[in-house]
This record gives sequence, structure tokens and C-alpha cells, in this order.
Amino acid sequence: MNIIKNTMVIAALCFAFYSADTFSKEYKIVLIHGFQPQQLISDGDVSESGQNYWNGYWDNLSDARIDWPSYERIEEKIATDYIWPKLKAFSESDFCSPGCIFVTHSTGDLVARYIIENQETWLENAGLAPLNIVATFDIAGAGGGSELADLAVSVAQGTESWTFIIESALEAWLGGQLSDEMGVLHDLKVNNARQLAPLPDARIPRLRFVADASDFLGVTSPFIQGHDDGVVGSHSSCGGNRQGHYGSCSSQVDFNGKVSNQGNAVSGFMPYHYPMLMSKDYAHLSVLEQQHKGKVTAASNHENLLSGEGVHFDTYTQTTGWWLWKSNYLYVENSNEDSMSTLIYDAIPN
Repeated sequence: MNIIKNTMVIAALCFAFYSADTFSKEYKIVLIHGFQPQQLISDGDVSESGQNYWNGYWDNLSDARIDWPSYERIEEKIATDYIWPKLKAFSESDFCSPGCIFVTHSTGDLVARYIIENQETWLENAGLAPLNIVATFDIAGAGGGSELADLAVSVAQGTESWTFIIESALEAWLGGQLSDEMGVLHDLKVNNARQLAPLPDARIPRLRFVADASDFLGVTSPFIQGHDDGVVGSHSSCGGNRQGHYGSCSSQVDFNGKVSNQGNAVSGFMPYHYPMLMSKDYAHLSVLEQQHKGKVTAASNHENLLSGEGVHFDTYTQTTGWWLWKSNYLYVENSNEDSMSTLIYDAIPN
């Protein structure tokens, strides 16, 4: 019996060590969620809403979250009441001493840029050490704003005529009728977003992960410039330095993986913004989930973190057709079965 018990204890310890090793990463993962339209109608609990936002995959893999309410503005209460206390606690506990990776979604991209612009000054002025942020992984990033926010604000202010098509688009996006509360929607307007902390001094890499399908049956797409994921256009999610009708993050590969010249690709990027993965099969919301939707291609398969360590995706080429009709497609290894979020997490250094 003692032998059996000892064997069981050793097996349990081995499993625990294996599990910890399997799910541990070299860097701390900090989640920053996106716009939550339901908060414009009912405030709710900010922390609970933040946790619910990531339920399904990322929440169990992260070390911390920065939660914020959509009914406030980034430069106002979001900064003072929600961002600053988290940054202060991180610094006081040396949380980011091994290095932090901010994983953002949608408007979280814009929030992260504001943090990158200000965190060093804020913390040093408080007598604290700045955070060691080695990169952000921006999924369906809205750092360049969304035309849907322009539309929503214009309708609310009466400068845009209300039509059935506009009503359908906004209700699909917001999950209900437009309220009088605008909050962060003002920051999400394209011009406003692009003027918010546009040129941070910090050289933190912003790695981009981009979707090209729609969660809303395409009803929002007519109001968004270029290819879009149902909420943000490729000019924003790719990290383009200006708004435009873009078709890809790469001049050499399409969203569907086809290797060919992309004449309408994003031609200029915001500083230190690097598109990595793209897919025509994932949409703004589904890109966060563990469910596989389709194959993923790479605008770039290797970029370095601020620490110098690399983030790498193995790729392969698949050829279809024959002779004049032959085409080459570039795909990321394991993307035929793993979700894009799984691919992203697995690429974070252990």
C-alpha cells in the first residue's frame, strides 16, 4: 500500500510540474479588453465585465487584466480611476520585472497605446519604476479607430440621417439600440483615435493579428473603409499610419493566404507596428475564441520583442491548380486545426 501511495504522490507531483510548465510563460500576460457596448446602457461591475469579456480562452492563460468602463473617456476617468491604479500596483509589486506582454483586443489596442505613451512619466513622477513592457499582441486592433464609432456619434448628435440600413448596422454592432451615452465611442472615432498618443517615445513592438470576416453578416461593412472584420477596417487592425481602403496587411500575400502582389495593401505603418497573422475566416469577436474557423496566413512570420527574443510562426506553402492556373498559398503550421488565438498564445516564449 505504501508503494502504491508513494507512486501516486510522485505521479501527482509530476503532473503538477508538467501542467505548470505547460501553461507557464517567460513573460507575464496582461489582458486589455475592448469596447463593451452593453456598458453604455447599464454600467454594471467593471471587473466582472472584464473577466466575462475574456471567458472562453484567454482569461485562464493570463496573469492579470486591466479592466476599464466603456462609458468613460480614455484620457479622463479610464486613465485616472482604472489604468493608473493597475500600473501603480504592477510597479510596486515588480510584477513586470520578468517582462510583460499586453494582449489587447479591439479598443484595448488604443488603451495600450495611451499606456505606452504615459506609463514611464506617471510612475517616475510617483517615485516608482516604469514597467518592463516587452511587446503588445494586438488582436483585431482598433488603434486607428472605427468608422462605426463615427457613424454612431453622428446619429446620436443628429448630424447623420437615420435610415433602416444605418439602424441595422448599428444595432448589429451594439447588440441593441443606440443610447444617449457615448463614452469611449468619442475616442474610437477615426480622427480622434489617430490623434491619441500617436507617437509614443517607447520602442515597444506592437504585433498585429488581423481578421477579415464579419460577425454581423456583412451589414456593418459598407460603413467601414477597406477590408474589415465587421468592426474595424484593415487600416486600423493592420496598424496603418492613415485611413484608407486597404485589402491586406502585406504587399505579398492576401488575407486568404494567396501569394501574389497586393496593390491595395497597407503601405505605411504606425511606428513599431508589425502585422503578423491574417485570416479571411475569423471575425472581430471569433478571433478571441478557441474554436477553429479556418486557415491562417502570415504577413510576417518572425518579429522580435523589446527584449530581443523572437516571436516566430512556422509556415508552409501549398500549391493548387496547374500551369497558367497554378497558385501558391502561404499558411501557418497547425492553423488547419488550431484557432488563431491558440497560435498566438503558443508563440509567446516559454
